[in-house]
Amino acid sequence: MDPVEAEEQQTEPPDEEEEAYAEADPTGRFIRYDEIVGSGSVKTVYKAFDKLEGDEVAWSQTRIDDSVMGSSRKMALLNTEIQLLKKLRHKNIQKLFASWIDEDKKTVNIITEFCISGSLRQYRKKHKKVGINAMKRWAMQILTGLEHLHSQEPAVIHRDLKCDNIFINGNDGTVKIGDFGLATILQQQKTKSVKGTLEFMAPELFTGDYNELADIYSFGMCMLEMMTCEYPYSECQGQAHIYRKISQGIKPAVLSKVEDAGLRSFIDVCLAPVAERPTASQLLKHSFLQKDGPILVPPISVSLVSSVTKDGRQSASFVLLKGDFRLKGDMHVTDHIVLSLRFPDPSGCFKNAEFPFDLAQDTSLSVAQEFVEDFELPQGNILIIAQLIEAFLLILVPEWVPSVAVGQVVSESAHNYIAKRIKNCRQLRTAIPESSASPKLSVI
Repeated sequence: MDPVEAEEQQTEPPDEEEEAYAEADPTGRFIRYDEIVGSGSVKTVYKAFDKLEGDEVAWSQTRIDDSVMGSSRKMALLNTEIQLLKKLRHKNIQKLFASWIDEDKKTVNIITEFCISGSLRQYRKKHKKVGINAMKRWAMQILTGLEHLHSQEPAVIHRDLKCDNIFINGNDGTVKIGDFGLATILQQQKTKSVKGTLEFMAPELFTGDYNELADIYSFGMCMLEMMTCEYPYSECQGQAHIYRKISQGIKPAVLSKVEDAGLRSFIDVCLAPVAERPTASQLLKHSFLQKDGPILVPPISVSLVSSVTKDGRQSASFVLLKGDFRLKGDMHVTDHIVLSLRFPDPSGCFKNAEFPFDLAQDTSLSVAQEFVEDFELPQGNILIIAQLIEAFLLILVPEWVPSVAVGQVVSESAHNYIAKRIKNCRQLRTAIPESSASPKLSVI
């Protein structure tokens, strides 16, 4: 048995109660029940128990075929994907705790948090009468999770988003995205490998030339299933028929059953050609989700990220996110500041660009204005870029005097360092609403 990722724990000899469990992980921390909570063509999900934390968790076992087991490239790809997912921490992303490969049984074992009400598809089948406001709450949580995934560098693309892979805790309505298409990675790229999920696939996925907007198309299909309790393209006879309709841009017949004009328009936008398809951040501002209340201006969220430079030196950076824009800068350099901005260009794709900032001569507005002109961006982006620059400078240099109002700033990091910097900076304190005595902290 070759562990990919499992925390080493000192374990005690199993007692009689533990011997009743079906299986344990290599460290003995997680013990699996025989109770199956989900299954697919290559994967089975069991309920399990985390001895260290005392929590019930989900234990999924995905079978690996010989073509993967015998390929060092595919095994390395699998390991890379799992390690990436394990680092994701967000309230609307299912947490991945541990993973390992069982070479004898030819399975990949993954331990994740357990959502008590199962998948959104199961929950929707159980509860037939769900109001439009509940749909909006679910949609906003899914989009918030996608926004976080797509804001990573490089962007994390789910590739297999569907209601079966979105989970819910029915007691508080929390929705979490899970099952990041690892079964697809583990199989040969044949037609049969997408059986059961073809209905949710964006047309560009068939060509291999796609980006994170493919997840937005799948999200639209999820909304359609959530509303109608029907699988998209159920009118088709077989996978080939579905493939032809998707390739030709023909929408599923069940869309005609959506009576709410706002919801139907919202789904149509998600299913638009990729060049016209909005991002998760843009959808969160859509009138369908906002019409019962004011349009919320997204805050600037701040986190810390560590990396290793080309010369092997450890580096730490502040990362600031506002909508589709992400600004990154070294947290220790104040004499020669170089910032990196990830931004959407007019074509809907994302670009990255670096630019210097001179503390003695530059202003956020002048730099933002030059940036917008150089990349031919909408004029409305000047303020967003300027606010990100000002927030970065205020955290890096607390005595910095901003030239534009920053707006709300929140810490999306487990590092108390950022929270303290925000609290200690007068300009940032005043940017936080009076109803919030301290920065909102959540683990990422």
